[in-house]
Amino acid sequence: MTDLPDTDFTQRFIFDDSDARGELVALERSYAEVLAKHPYPEPVAQLLGELMAAASLLVGTLKFDGLLILQARSEGPIPLLMIECSSDREIRGLARYDADRIAPDATLADLMPDGVLALTVDPTVGQRYQGIVDLDGETLSDCFTNYFVMSQQVGTRFWLNADGKRARGLLLQQLPADRIKDEEDRAESWAHITALAGTLKAEELLGLDNETILHRLYHEDAVRLFDVQSLRFNCSCSRERSATALVSLGLEDAQDLVVEHGGNIEIDCQFCNQRYLFDAADIAQLFAGAGVDTPSGTRH
Repeated sequence: MTDLPDTDFTQRFIFDDSDARGELVALERSYAEVLAKHPYPEPVAQLLGELMAAASLLVGTLKFDGLLILQARSEGPIPLLMIECSSDREIRGLARYDADRIAPDATLADLMPDGVLALTVDPTVGQRYQGIVDLDGETLSDCFTNYFVMSQQVGTRFWLNADGKRARGLLLQQLPADRIKDEEDRAESWAHITALAGTLKAEELLGLDNETILHRLYHEDAVRLFDVQSLRFNCSCSRERSATALVSLGLEDAQDLVVEHGGNIEIDCQFCNQRYLFDAADIAQLFAGAGVDTPSGTRH
């Protein structure tokens, strides 16, 4: 892939005369990396991109150290969409789907009927948190907006789009009353900002740079755009983690697996398709506490 700077980033902006902030995200290389791992049908690739955009926006909004996990689940043609994004802004994702049941013009309701959206924050220090809402919006943008309504947090709106090449998103969020104290004026200001954002077409969000988007929407408002923050695709799988999973099975079960699979246990990462092989000698070494052989022959 071409090593171009700043193809994957978020960029914050703030309204100088209103109690509101925003953030835009653009994903190209990381989106392409995720799609390259599996032959996703177009509707699946689109939803996966939108979920990646949402995760990228939420990592900056939630302000934590650790891992953000988004899962959309259903009993429909797409039983699972999953994105993981770390506070270090490393992202990966996958989808499970039944290609035979996916029509090209299928809606979110068709693809994920009676679905749920789970947002999990797994901090490096502290308690793991999870919130779950129904996938009851016409789009993933609606579902994320509904999530924040249900969780009774500050006013938050999402606009998400992806086309298989680029994933983009816009987030608007109310800030505590500072510049506008009157509740009625505050509500009117928020309605003004979100109504203008609602005029943004998918092709504009996907095709225009951030400065142009903000000028088209808010050329009569005072808006300050901050520096970009880069994101990148990275899979956190490793031989060590796979070894830890085998140890958790217990010696006898691990040895049985080696026999059942003809002398090698294969552990495949669903996110990146990396394969880790363990033979009987590896298993013996693991449980003897002597470390794990890496592909280069070094030990940990």
